[in-house]
Amino acid sequence: MTAPRAASDRVELVATVLLALAAVATAWSSYQATRWNGEQAIAAGRANAARVEASRAQGLAEFQQQVDVATFIQWVDATAAGDETVADFYEQRFRPEFKPAFEAWTATDPLEDPDAPPTPFAMPEYKLSATTDERRADVVAKAEADAVHRNVVRASDYVLGVVLFATTLFFAGLSTRLTSPRVRWSALALGWVVFVGAVGWMLTFPVSFTV
Repeated sequence: MTAPRAASDRVELVATVLLALAAVATAWSSYQATRWNGEQAIAAGRANAARVEASRAQGLAEFQQQVDVATFIQWVDATAAGDETVADFYEQRFRPEFKPAFEAWTATDPLEDPDAPPTPFAMPEYKLSATTDERRADVVAKAEADAVHRNVVRASDYVLGVVLFATTLFFAGLSTRLTSPRVRWSALALGWVVFVGAVGWMLTFPVSFTV
């Protein structure tokens, strides 16, 4: 076998190895990009569900507060009119979440103490479980929205990996078409540089198998 032929065979061998590795890496990158797109879709679904839950809880909290305000106003009017029967009627119908705040408020002697809180709604005891549910759902929605962003970035990174490996395939394929040994080795070297750099970069990426 002549020296030029032997050199050509070495180029062919190295190029073939690079082509095979780049093809596998391209397939892997495409697979992971698809996986992370799926992760993004799942996180988006959870974020939307959490937003719906937060909206529902907010509406319920507003309704409950309106009920509390309405019954409290009726109690105030009856108390001001000296009608204890009507005042007791409304007091017995206070919602369970409102009663602790009302009792704490009346304990401050608001009719005599000018420094007392103006209404039971200003008391720390006035807490609505629906408001707590709303805040919890908002936290979940924000966390899932952040996950959507992260997963979009991860999918985009893997797509860029596909582009880099495609560049490797181009240089590897080009090296088999050129006639000048120096140019062939230069193209092949560029392909290896891009491939090794892309692989090193992608080793820092998270991997998804859960979708």
